[in-house]
Amino acid sequence: MTSTMDGCAIPIVGPAEVTREWMTRVLRGAGIDAKVGAIHATKVGTGQVGESVRFTLTYDSAPADAPATVVGKFPSPDPDSRSVGVNLGNYYREVRFYRDLAADAWVTTPKYLFADVDEETSDFVLIMEDLAPAVPGDQTLGVSMEAAALVLGEAAKLHASRWGDDRLDSMHWVMGSAAAPTGVAGDSVRALWRGFIDRYGERVTPRCRAIGEVISGAYDQYVGGYRGPRCMVHNDFRPDNMMFGTAEGGYPVAVVDWQSYGYGCCMADVAYFLAGALSVEDRRVHEKRLLQDYHANLLRLGVTRYDFEMLWRDYARYSFSLFNMAFIASMIVGRTPRGDDMFFAMLEGGADMIMDHRALEILATKAI
Repeated sequence: MTSTMDGCAIPIVGPAEVTREWMTRVLRGAGIDAKVGAIHATKVGTGQVGESVRFTLTYDSAPADAPATVVGKFPSPDPDSRSVGVNLGNYYREVRFYRDLAADAWVTTPKYLFADVDEETSDFVLIMEDLAPAVPGDQTLGVSMEAAALVLGEAAKLHASRWGDDRLDSMHWVMGSAAAPTGVAGDSVRALWRGFIDRYGERVTPRCRAIGEVISGAYDQYVGGYRGPRCMVHNDFRPDNMMFGTAEGGYPVAVVDWQSYGYGCCMADVAYFLAGALSVEDRRVHEKRLLQDYHANLLRLGVTRYDFEMLWRDYARYSFSLFNMAFIASMIVGRTPRGDDMFFAMLEGGADMIMDHRALEILATKAI
């Protein structure tokens, strides 16, 4: 199968079909005049909607800057997770990010060599820079305060790059845009919440049950009520979707997994990240300073008419972000033990932030 997006002659293949001949064509298409002699594949990462594979390359001939390794991303081999990726447009959306939006997004991302998707089947392939020796973050372990500051610096760059850019409203693949299909409806979210309770039973604490009942019952109001400034948002801005540099090298932090980005409130990313990436004690002590630094970066990058009082209000509003993602995503992707642990870490971190910022009371007043 070949691409239908712009007539590219390089076929869209699965990881088992990545041959030395195919990779040679990809490299040459990216301007690297190399001939691959051998290729070795190793699965990497823990993604639940896509599959990532590292390809180690040896060459018959190549320039000095030819990569020793690259990383490929493909549809999930799990039928349920693949169905989610197809039905939500995640595979198509990620390819369009790298091809159309990444160059102007300012945030640090891996450079891509090839990206294409079949619009009819959603088969896709993305070949990109291997970020090693950087290492992936882990939602269940969280990040240091130093890493959190670096991440929010990247968030400010992403958000400022397309602040108030209504051109995104014409792109149907950008979630939350005027041209995008209608998102998940409240009835569906309520059904997912009931299924979550049925599946996990007593593992869901009374506090989380109470929050889930309220937010699932008011989901349409919550999603449709925001009227503030919009920008490009990642929408799954957590440590598992970031690569952190090590003493051996790598970018200080790079953001990956662009399957869910949209046009919305910047705090959807920031609250989501801080609720899940820091311990509750660290967040309570440091969140205001981190937010002030983030806000200062927005202003430095050209954002106007968004004062800190507005940011703080939006931060409280989007304290629901991590909690919502935890129970919704857990019910629509393939289930794994690590996935369960990660989703419950997200659920509890989200609940802590919701309670700290009295978001249930704000929701009850219909102010959000």
